[in-house]
Amino acid sequence: MTIRIGKVLYPTDFSDLSLVALRYAREFSEQFKAQLHCIHVVDESQQAWAALGPEAAPIVVATDDVVNAATERMQAFFDAHLIGLTYMPVTDVIVGRPFVEIVRYAREKTCDLIVIATHGRGGVMHALMGSVSEKVVRKAPCPVLTVRSGEHEFVMP
Repeated sequence: MTIRIGKVLYPTDFSDLSLVALRYAREFSEQFKAQLHCIHVVDESQQAWAALGPEAAPIVVATDDVVNAATERMQAFFDAHLIGLTYMPVTDVIVGRPFVEIVRYAREKTCDLIVIATHGRGGVMHALMGSVSEKVVRKAPCPVLTVRSGEHEFVMP
């Protein structure tokens, strides 16, 4: 059986850990001559709180401002990390719940592989924040490669 990969989806939160996953995404893209799709999801549920206690009030930043900032950051990310691939990468900034939008994007664009970083949170942090990568693994329409850390460097044979 031959494995064919025509589209690789790489969701990023622009963290250092996501850069480790990018190395894998780029390599799969090059080895399989696949188009790399790089997306960032602006989490619509993120809010900052002005105070703690009964007077706490959410501070909501205008979605347009957040999306514009994320779009600028994606352009800088593209310029710094995605130049030089054989096939022109596709980038997108999406608003929504991260795992839902990643799975939706993979399904709509018929991606063949998702390469995603996982922060490896455990215990209380996992219970409070959940795991985007874990939910993507469970719901994705294609195989998912999770990359936990840079402890095991990717080395070409």
